[in-house]
Amino acid sequence: MAIENWRHDLNIGTVVRNANAFLAAAVHIVGRRRWNRRGAMVTERYQHVVHHPTIEDLAAWAAGEGLPLVGIDNLPGSVPLESSPLPRRCVLLFGQEGPGLSEAARAACAEVRSITMFGSTRSINAGVASGIAMHSWIRDHVLGRGTT
Repeated sequence: MAIENWRHDLNIGTVVRNANAFLAAAVHIVGRRRWNRRGAMVTERYQHVVHHPTIEDLAAWAAGEGLPLVGIDNLPGSVPLESSPLPRRCVLLFGQEGPGLSEAARAACAEVRSITMFGSTRSINAGVASGIAMHSWIRDHVLGRGTT
């Protein structure tokens, strides 16, 4: 999984902690190298964390590994997460709190998925979204819901 870090987002620690909880291979942080580790609850010591200076660098790495970038954002035209299984091999990419995925990130993604919500809020933070998306991947590929 990957997250953009342009604004020193406090959610990055939670994303790292979630990645550890769901046994993600690594967390790729794009942009600023520094991030608030408090939310990671020391899991950054056990979780592989890789830094990429730009989205283009992440995209080049992912392409070399044969991994499509799957954006998670509630953008117009995004496909609801629950409508079909996530790819078995992919990098889930999350944007910053507030603006979501950057234009460069959107362009680099093979697809963008959204998390269906019914309340009055328009979005949830990246830390929460990462847990939901990773659990969806687990249901698809570990618990047997998906086949791709």
